[in-house]
Amino acid sequence: MIAIDIDGTLLHSNKKLTRRTVRAIMDATAQGTHVVLATARPPRSVRDIYKHLRLNTPTIHYNGALVHHMPQKKHLFHKPIPAKLTKKIIKFARRVDPDVVVSVEILDKWYTDHHNRELLTATAHKYPPDFVGPFVAFMHQPVTKLMLLAPAEKMKRIAHSVISKYSEQVTVAVSDKHLIQIIHPEVDKGSALASVAKSLGIARQRVMAVGDAPNDIGMIKWSGLGVAMENAWPRVLEVCDAVTESNDNDGLAKAIEKYVLRRGRSTK
Repeated sequence: MIAIDIDGTLLHSNKKLTRRTVRAIMDATAQGTHVVLATARPPRSVRDIYKHLRLNTPTIHYNGALVHHMPQKKHLFHKPIPAKLTKKIIKFARRVDPDVVVSVEILDKWYTDHHNRELLTATAHKYPPDFVGPFVAFMHQPVTKLMLLAPAEKMKRIAHSVISKYSEQVTVAVSDKHLIQIIHPEVDKGSALASVAKSLGIARQRVMAVGDAPNDIGMIKWSGLGVAMENAWPRVLEVCDAVTESNDNDGLAKAIEKYVLRRGRSTK
């Protein structure tokens, strides 16, 4: 099985799939290898990519807080943060910086009380919020993922404060310098990947995970072969088993060709 992060790994910096990447993934699936997308994104932001790659495997979302099966339109696993704790974190973060942008994902829906077009996730560029209004209108239900967004120069202080106060109650994942993603403490991409591999009857030693950001570390360390992109954060490069070329130089495709495809491929 191959577990693949999306942004900074599967996609080129222009947010598109290259022909070589598509071909490598399709060749891998043709020889019986399961390909699992493991991302911070919600299902709606992965659906087109999933269809283009002709996958039929479960997908890991929100850094492991949700495992979804798109063909069946079914959630296989969901571990949200209690609403009460989410409200406390939001209140605390806005004491640290009143201008911090707060976004909440509940399953496949996006809720916020303030939509700042200068601070958007990859998903937000394509999909608008499902609800914009006071948090009291929807904060009665558990939250799949809480996101705090601010300019990079402010986010460092916000992240440090939130982690210092709530590190034992939640997991704080980092994939961008202007954003922190907060999920239930018992989940990350690594634990979600372990669950998916078990459901498919695949041993850990036969799993390759590829990623670039700190939120990929769990699955890179868990897998039998953890591969970091050349463009990966230093923390990721420190824990991986191998390094491939960057996402803008078909690094994922080259890793699949080298480590997965039985006959390999020419790099021409």
